[in-house]
Amino acid sequence: MDRVALRGLKARGHHGVFPKEREEGQTFIVDLTLGLDTRPAAAGDDLSKTVHYGIVAEEVVDVVQGEPVDLIETLAERIAQQCLSHAGVQEVEVVVHKPDAPITVPFDDVTVTITRSRR
Repeated sequence: MDRVALRGLKARGHHGVFPKEREEGQTFIVDLTLGLDTRPAAAGDDLSKTVHYGIVAEEVVDVVQGEPVDLIETLAERIAQQCLSHAGVQEVEVVVHKPDAPITVPFDDVTVTITRSRR
């Protein structure tokens, strides 16, 4: 399976279990790896036979900016399902970063990584 990756998609969302997170929001960063067969697109140099990563990027930002959820696990699942709605995408790995998570000790990042497929 071939891979198309998008790294560092940024959007502001209001996800989290604490009222301050819901009220003020914060930046979330998403990395995606889409699994698909790119041979048909390459053979005909045809965008319609692959996934349009620009559209996927916009859809992911819409999910992050959309309806708030408590957990980034839930957010990752919603993103994965949106990606799998594209006919050619057979598998997706989603990494959701929450660099401003409300943690009381020094840290660089919090991430949740999930992999989902049509299988």
